[in-house]
Amino acid sequence: MPTPEPLNNPDLLSPSAVAGYTEEDFRTLSWSEHIRKRPGMYIGKIGDGTQADDGIYILIKEVIDNSIDEFVMGVGSEIRITIDSETNEVQIRDYGRGIPLGKLVDATSKMNTGAKIDSQAFKKSVGLNGVGLKAVNALSSTFTVQSWREGETSSVTYERAEMIAHTPAEPWEDKEAHGTLVTFTPDAEVFRKSHYDLRHVEALVRNYCYLNTGLTLYLNDKKYVSRHGLQDFLSDTITGDPLYPIIRLTGPDIEVAITHIDQYGEEFYSFVNGQYTTQGGTHLTAFREQVARVIKEFSGKGFEYGDIRSGMAAAISIRIIEPEFESQTKIKLGSKEMVPQDPMFEHEPLRGVTVQKFVGDFLKEKLDNYLHMHPDVSEVMLQTIQANERERKAMSGVTKLARERAKKASLHNKKLRDCTEHYNDPKAKNPELTSIF
Repeated sequence: MPTPEPLNNPDLLSPSAVAGYTEEDFRTLSWSEHIRKRPGMYIGKIGDGTQADDGIYILIKEVIDNSIDEFVMGVGSEIRITIDSETNEVQIRDYGRGIPLGKLVDATSKMNTGAKIDSQAFKKSVGLNGVGLKAVNALSSTFTVQSWREGETSSVTYERAEMIAHTPAEPWEDKEAHGTLVTFTPDAEVFRKSHYDLRHVEALVRNYCYLNTGLTLYLNDKKYVSRHGLQDFLSDTITGDPLYPIIRLTGPDIEVAITHIDQYGEEFYSFVNGQYTTQGGTHLTAFREQVARVIKEFSGKGFEYGDIRSGMAAAISIRIIEPEFESQTKIKLGSKEMVPQDPMFEHEPLRGVTVQKFVGDFLKEKLDNYLHMHPDVSEVMLQTIQANERERKAMSGVTKLARERAKKASLHNKKLRDCTEHYNDPKAKNPELTSIF
């Protein structure tokens, strides 16, 4: 490889330029300073609270995710959320196992510290990197966590990530108490104009219910619970009336809901480990392809995938070990396999199985069986697809006819005839007939 030529620009090599870049320019930020200086890396856009993905809602979500992980691990079927509309103060109480009291300070103020990093404890968790709770701490003007375990309690309080009080483990009168209470107020220095819109929080709470059948959440004492999972989600979310009863299929680590509605295009929703992946990812890509493949094979006809999916409304939720997302906000799944290639998981039954194959095998068995067992539903579904096919072909014919007519119109328009005579051509017999100069 040739040696690069030295730069010859005197401005770049001037003593003043060199003197302006020294060891003094380097600085190491503390964990909380980095979060406060670059909040977008941790919670996405700050916003003002008018949009559901604004930063103050991500703060709530980061805390609830930890409580949901407790429920997934089989502990704590109730979560209580209280929001003071005047002060923006948020309280989130779960009844899980509680943060180990001796690690309460570490769990709230030491980056990349948490039980979920050793995924044997939280195999199918959303919060994997030990950042979420610390980000909430750093971006709050006040932040308090209290934990109850085995007849004892401990608490720690911060102001803008600086610890101001810590109560070590001490006996608690209610020996049966367990779980965690997180109280925080988003820092007005960061969220200058942000204010909670309870409609966005309610939508977030509803999604948690849909994805965790058996979990009860309270938002300002209002109860939310779902008994039919994604079927309830789709029924409450889709923009039109189902053309046939919503198909709900469940299995280990996966749940789907499918129907068609009277509209153009597709309406798909996807979730991973309880996380709403608004930008989809590998699981949604696999679902879109495999659901069309299974329906096509069931029909025995040469339907195009686009005709099958036109008007389809569906949702998919899967749980995988150590999911890889494309950002801290976890809105798009990047994982290609259900289990990472890590010796820690060598005995996992789904090790080596791709997300594509997992979703495809599930639909091939469950959806195919359902369509055979419910001919009334499959008949309406196939009629809908056939109607989509006829409409597409009709539209294709109209488009083709329009192109042909436009072509003929061009050929018969004297002013648009081919230019065989050129006005400035001395050999032209009738140069005045040309329309192009």
